[in-house]
Amino acid sequence: MRVRITQGIALLSTGALSGAFGYGAANLVPTFNVVPLDTRLYFHSELMRMNSITMQATMAMSFLSCVTLAVLTRGTTRRLAGGAGLLALASFLITRFGNVPINGRIKKWVTSTPPPDHAEILNRWEAFNYGRTATAFLAFGLLIYLTLRTRARDTETGERATPIPVPNANAPERGAGSAAPEGNASAPRRTDSPGRTETAGPEDGRRAHDEHGGRNERNVSAGRGERAHRTGD
Repeated sequence: MRVRITQGIALLSTGALSGAFGYGAANLVPTFNVVPLDTRLYFHSELMRMNSITMQATMAMSFLSCVTLAVLTRGTTRRLAGGAGLLALASFLITRFGNVPINGRIKKWVTSTPPPDHAEILNRWEAFNYGRTATAFLAFGLLIYLTLRTRARDTETGERATPIPVPNANAPERGAGSAAPEGNASAPRRTDSPGRTETAGPEDGRRAHDEHGGRNERNVSAGRGERAHRTGD
């Protein structure tokens, strides 16, 4: 259960990280390039100030959850989770040592005149932004592959563990409309031949009684004959 929860957190956090960076790269950066410079600088400064807490927290959560998942697992799952953690860490390092210093310079440009090489500096910020976006998407992709791989393995294991019913060849077949025989279920059974049994009925009981009575009469006659023979001697 801990592994599944950690995997879910890692998948959610890296997905949020890649989605935020992807939206910025696909929509915000092109918009920055078409608006007036002073508008871009002011909006850029305010946007980075708002993102400083949320994006850093998302990057930290992505890295920590991936590392925790790598510690809790082994084999290929550990390597995939560890790779995703390293990619999340790369996004953080690019942001911290690439984008953040430039954000500090842009904040100063809002209240002053931008330097002559401001276009080159802004292009460098965009390159860093594309780099951290790529590493975030790679981390998210690794976790997607890990999740699909785990789901396929669990499904295969469940199919192997499912017992397959085997019909009993010795069990008597009973039709859909047949009913159990009436009378006492524990009635004695008579065997006429190997492998075949029949339930003893009233006729069988009378036949057994007559045979027993006949044996008794023969035994009595034999006893009388023996005593007469002894008396004659």
